[in-house]
Amino acid sequence: MRGAQGPHKILVIGEPGIGKTSLIRRYVDNVFDKNYTATLGVDFALKVVPWENGMHIQLQLWDIAGQERFSSMTRVYYKQATACIIIFDITRPPTLRAVARWKADLDGKASLPNGDPIPCLLIANKCDLAERPIPKEDIQALCDEQGFIGWIETSAKEDVNVSKAMRYLIEHILYLHEDASEADVKPADSGGSITIDSNGAPKQGCCKQ
Repeated sequence: MRGAQGPHKILVIGEPGIGKTSLIRRYVDNVFDKNYTATLGVDFALKVVPWENGMHIQLQLWDIAGQERFSSMTRVYYKQATACIIIFDITRPPTLRAVARWKADLDGKASLPNGDPIPCLLIANKCDLAERPIPKEDIQALCDEQGFIGWIETSAKEDVNVSKAMRYLIEHILYLHEDASEADVKPADSGGSITIDSNGAPKQGCCKQ
């Protein structure tokens, strides 16, 4: 057994009411409660993920309230982050338009030790809802433009693609980590990344760098 790697600090950010807390609870505890109250300030959850070759990945998921965006405290919250998830509500176009501002704020306050941006995954949450006015082409264009490692549709309520999204992010973390060669993993598409639609089908070629 190779033991544990981490803990890796993963930021979970985005506008209020998009399902950040719900997605974290689904991933960490496999539960969903439609009556979650809004996160105030910052909360975090811990998860240990079994990995290949007997290794375990330790994650710290930092749930940062949407109301905290661009405050003087975000630099403190972002400190020593390994990776990030930016979430938007696929039924609410304004939450997609806000993504670029979140990404710019993140890139201005957090980076890898070598100065590169931390890997960031874009999540289109609430894909279980019938009303989806945001075209996939618009999401793809934003993904390409902002340098995300990929975008993925999820539903915290129905548990669609939540674990797939996190596994994909972990692969990128390990690949960029100084012990990546020991972990012997690479992202699914080392030349770019993938998109996973609401049916769980991977599509090669998203977000070519």
